[in-house]
Amino acid sequence: MGGVGVKRHSVYFTAPGQAAVVEESLPAPAPGEALVETLVSAISPGTEMLFYRGQLPAGVAVDTSIASLSGGLSYPLKYGYACVGRVIGLGAGVADEWLGQLVFAFHPHESHFCAPISSLLPVPPGIEPERAALLPNAETAVNLVMDAGPLVGERVVVFGLGIVGLLTTALLAHFPLAALYAVDPLASRRAVAASLGATQTFDPAEMESLSAALSESLGADLIFELSGQPAALDQAVQMAGFGGRIVVGSWYGNKRASLDLGEHFHRNRIQIVSSQVSTLAPHLTGRWTKARRMQSAWRFLADLPLERLITHRFPVEEAADAYRLIDQQPEQTVQVLLNY
Repeated sequence: MGGVGVKRHSVYFTAPGQAAVVEESLPAPAPGEALVETLVSAISPGTEMLFYRGQLPAGVAVDTSIASLSGGLSYPLKYGYACVGRVIGLGAGVADEWLGQLVFAFHPHESHFCAPISSLLPVPPGIEPERAALLPNAETAVNLVMDAGPLVGERVVVFGLGIVGLLTTALLAHFPLAALYAVDPLASRRAVAASLGATQTFDPAEMESLSAALSESLGADLIFELSGQPAALDQAVQMAGFGGRIVVGSWYGNKRASLDLGEHFHRNRIQIVSSQVSTLAPHLTGRWTKARRMQSAWRFLADLPLERLITHRFPVEEAADAYRLIDQQPEQTVQVLLNY
């Protein structure tokens, strides 16, 4: 059965700007559940930092699409959704073949957890645990590109080169675009974007240089706003050309976006579209399912250069230091992992 007497270490946000690791007892897995021992989990620097900094609107659910994250937003709370571990115990009714299986779970940062077997994703052969921990961000990148529908010969701009922005850039680099531009204030991240296939990179403080690069096409055909900064969305509007599409993957939390929707926006038929990985765009549901999209994300993950993306690894006991680093010195980080 497994689970009796197991103690786990769980990461909690205890107040804005504070994280702590708490030891808890863990019951045995219920019927239909498995007990998982976590090997590694990935911190999502975009969404998780909203929780860490207390920047979410009051009254919202943590994540209604993930059962383990469906509670309300009040401290203390657990968060995270990228755990990779091995099944070490089975509840009644679960096939023995699951024992020892390497699995991915959309679950908060914990050393051990019980989860319904239906919520666990077997990690494909050849995918190591650290690579598998990037699955949610890889799926997000796949979803963003599917929602955007880039066309041959388009000029595309990516605002924001955190892990999702870099993965989106890497995926777009496989398309026959006329140009792929990447924008971020951190030179280190711009260098990674260039190594992943960006044609040219820019500091957002120098938008006149990007405007000059886009002058031949009279603006961008397609823009991704992935920075999490509302000011970047306004910059994206100004960079879009006639009929340009802006796909917004950022979640701004309680930060308000102030947009200039004057003549440039009004006369150029610019489209602004939200993209969120919890669902599929309605126009795709005739052919696509979330399971099919997930398989595409696994294939995309298989060839990613992890050495350019994973910058830090912390023991889970030092989770508070990991969040402090991401919060106070983002220029040093891209993807931060917790090891167990």
